[in-house]
Amino acid sequence: MGSVDNGPVSEPISLRLNDQLCFALYSASRAVTSAYRPLLEELGLTYPQYLAMLVLWERDSLPVKELGAALRLDYGTLSPLLKRLETSELVRRERSPEDERSVLVSLTPRGRDLRDRAACVPGSMGRTLGMTAQDADHLRGLLRELAERFA
Repeated sequence: MGSVDNGPVSEPISLRLNDQLCFALYSASRAVTSAYRPLLEELGLTYPQYLAMLVLWERDSLPVKELGAALRLDYGTLSPLLKRLETSELVRRERSPEDERSVLVSLTPRGRDLRDRAACVPGSMGRTLGMTAQDADHLRGLLRELAERFA
């Protein structure tokens, strides 16, 4: 019996926690999310709510399904988040007049006004992270590429 060639011989994969890419991503995500917390508390938003508002500030009115796709969140996760935003009078949800099965999410005037107050968040975070714009663009590109591999 001949041997099967599986490509180049690679080094044994370490099972040390600090050698795991997944742990580096997890740790970095938690650290960045924590850094956002004080800025977002001033706006009355959680980090996931902030992400939803970013999409709505770009597009204003869109179906829940499209918002979920943009955020990569399922309906079960997105629905309570939207309910809290609606309770805060930042968004409203209503059935689409064209398709009763579709629910549209729209900004309220209060939600639109919050955009001006949130405008300082990206700059503040940039200073907190201490990265150059070029480094941030490079890292963002690598992370997007990684995410697309699993999409």
